[in-house]
Amino acid sequence: MRQNHEIDYKIYGEEMQYVEVELDPNETAIAEPGAFMMMDDGIQMETLFGDGSQQQNTSILGKLFNAGKRVLVGESLFMTAFTNASHGKKTVSFASPYPGKIIPIDLSIFQNKIICQKDAFLCAAKGVSIGIEFQRKLGTGLFGGEGFIMEKLEGDGMAFMHACGHVVQRHLMAGDMLKIDTGCIVGFTSGIDYDIQFVGGIKNTLFGGEGLFFATLRGPGTVWIQTLPISRLAGRILQYGTYKRKEEGSILGGIGNVLDGDGW
Repeated sequence: MRQNHEIDYKIYGEEMQYVEVELDPNETAIAEPGAFMMMDDGIQMETLFGDGSQQQNTSILGKLFNAGKRVLVGESLFMTAFTNASHGKKTVSFASPYPGKIIPIDLSIFQNKIICQKDAFLCAAKGVSIGIEFQRKLGTGLFGGEGFIMEKLEGDGMAFMHACGHVVQRHLMAGDMLKIDTGCIVGFTSGIDYDIQFVGGIKNTLFGGEGLFFATLRGPGTVWIQTLPISRLAGRILQYGTYKRKEEGSILGGIGNVLDGDGW
């Protein structure tokens, strides 16, 4: 029997997705501040200190400690709970913060725990605990891109992660190893061994343009991979916004801008 609230859901959209969560009377969903999109009349919204999970220490010090851990992973001290206070089924919807995909995960299928990048969590059934996962290996902490601290989702309910670009799910058997760009990791199950490997080769290091290190993920377990890390997208937008084209101001440059759709 599940300890977390049981919720039904439906995901809408292609590139800018949102998830509609259906709540029975007295069921609750929790979400990051700013993820809310819309809700039916009859749903009550409440701001919680921490994630409101049953795993949390109920003492004041315990609540401060658990909420403080969320600050280390770049999340807010507070979360928002949406409870169906009416007699019939009601829905509440949450939207992804940038173009990409929403990933639904039934934690009970994955041994009640998923480890993910620090900003991957979107929403979940009440009872799911959102905490921190320390990387025990020095190399992963120093060169893994995510630092020593990642996020962990624990419980036996539904949780939703969001990723940038397209999402690939890979199942690794025992002994299988996958080399991946550190920024492309969305999350993985607790049985995955996460480490860092040096790319190697002076030409690869200086001119490869892929960074100095790979993430290595060794099975058994499941890995979720995004095609476009948000840091890479932000870097390209910044580069485009600050780049001055050499031909600007010339006749040919003006024609080129027109052909590009930039106008004169």
